[in-house]
Amino acid sequence: MTGLVRLAVLLVFALGLAAPAAAKSPEAKSPAAGKDELVIGITQFPSTLNPLIDAMLAKSYVLGMARRPITTYGPDWQLICMLCTGLPTIENGRAVPFELDKPNDAGGTKGIRLTYTLHPDAAWGDGTPVTTKDVIFTWKVGRTPQTGVANQESFRRILDIEAKDDKSFTLTIDRLSFNYNSINGLDLLPAHLEAAPMAEPAEYRHRTLYDTDPTNPGLYNGPYRVTQVAPGSHITLEPNAHWWGEKPAFKRIIVRVIENTAALEANLLAGDIDYIAGELGLPLDQALAFEKRHGERFKIAYKPGLIYEHIDLMLDNPVLADIRVRKALIHAIDRQAIDRQLFGGKQPVAHSNVNPLDWVYDKDVPAYAYDPKQAAALLDAAGWTRGPGGIRQNAKGEKLTLDFMTTAGNRTRELVQQALQAQWRQVGIDARIRNEPARVFFGETVTKRKFTGLAMYAWISAPESVPRTTLHSSQIPSAENGWSGQNNPGFRNDEMDTLIDRLEVELDREKRRPMWARLQAIYAEELPVIPLYFRADAYVMPRWLDGITPTGHQYPTTLWVEQWRAAP
Repeated sequence: MTGLVRLAVLLVFALGLAAPAAAKSPEAKSPAAGKDELVIGITQFPSTLNPLIDAMLAKSYVLGMARRPITTYGPDWQLICMLCTGLPTIENGRAVPFELDKPNDAGGTKGIRLTYTLHPDAAWGDGTPVTTKDVIFTWKVGRTPQTGVANQESFRRILDIEAKDDKSFTLTIDRLSFNYNSINGLDLLPAHLEAAPMAEPAEYRHRTLYDTDPTNPGLYNGPYRVTQVAPGSHITLEPNAHWWGEKPAFKRIIVRVIENTAALEANLLAGDIDYIAGELGLPLDQALAFEKRHGERFKIAYKPGLIYEHIDLMLDNPVLADIRVRKALIHAIDRQAIDRQLFGGKQPVAHSNVNPLDWVYDKDVPAYAYDPKQAAALLDAAGWTRGPGGIRQNAKGEKLTLDFMTTAGNRTRELVQQALQAQWRQVGIDARIRNEPARVFFGETVTKRKFTGLAMYAWISAPESVPRTTLHSSQIPSAENGWSGQNNPGFRNDEMDTLIDRLEVELDREKRRPMWARLQAIYAEELPVIPLYFRADAYVMPRWLDGITPTGHQYPTTLWVEQWRAAP
């Protein structure tokens, strides 16, 4: 009960804080000066602009305006072409299954050949055509272990690429999966520019022009190109003269990074930013309070989505390797109360990594109730007894202390963090808060598995997204694999590995359903992470801005930035 009281007190205190004064950017202009410029506020600065290195939403958001993927999921959650002219399917003959010479690593015996054609007018921002040379070069970068590419697995599955001409190519894939024609991760690199940094693969992530020369127009093939990067402050984009699609409306877009969400709100009210992006903006509780005070001045749209707030547990830590401690951690926290107190019951408690919005969700997944007595019993059984000051210790006198990290400046995350810390203390667990700026937290600490205890953040995924990179044992990042993969806790489970392998190649939707149910059950039983809740994003827009369509999945609204307009 004490933890619940403290949660309510923390909430009142946080929502009553005076907002820091708005910091002015020398480049920001009021809409009154002309609506040909848009200033967007987000809370994180990308750790890199290279599309293949580090999985960070801030990077995806910015690059959504400056690049186009070959395929992606649209706002209606259907797979579409963006850089290609049409999706290959078995029905149209551009997707051809074949028998493998030997089974793949999942035991499958079928592969598939997929033929795509790039848009005939697609070009990089320096006028160089986007061609199959870029496709082949990107594949080679992605499958080279030393490069630091986040999702090398998708590149390793491509056995060969045949360039039929400058615009058409055929991929030979080592398995026939249910989403076989989705190549969303094949984010093209400009071969004519990135070949030189790639000369020494081990140094590529440090020499890529996306970091050493990020305003080079040839790096971008979307409606806009990056023209200024002020690290930690803002990124400026201007129209790409060689963009082949619909002409974008704004002559300049400035993405300003304000990590503190109270300061972000203050900057919006002061007119120093026009729009707070839902993908990386105000948390739900803050947005609801903002709408009550200022709803007449702004359009506010709420979009529930495949956004999973959770806490990674470092399973290399002997304390957290004990399943009894992991179960005690989740029994000790009242996630329903956090949702009720902070979010008005609008962000449902998560019991696994699969969102109820996704058709593969299993309503019978095991759930952990708030039960401090059960948490205490589990800790007793694991050999952690109450010591001086109420903090538990083991037989050696070592205290049950865990570092607890998240992104600094996110007011709601920090509030949730303090509430969890208080509830864990009630059962004798000492959680030490140690937060970092997002670019450090994601760029180094999480990616390179430098956290030792708990790391709280969100995954955002696509519909029916098989969690290979986050749960398969082959996807644990290490120096040896160039920090590839996203299984940051270090979870190893043979049955999970087998399920993931089988899921990907099962074409029958109904046969996948029980496999998904079992996957969620293992996740809940083994608890490699602590599920918290599924988020809804709040988009805070000026009333004059039209054309923004929230997607509810990992592909951001900026992929359709050319549709954004200043209303008359």
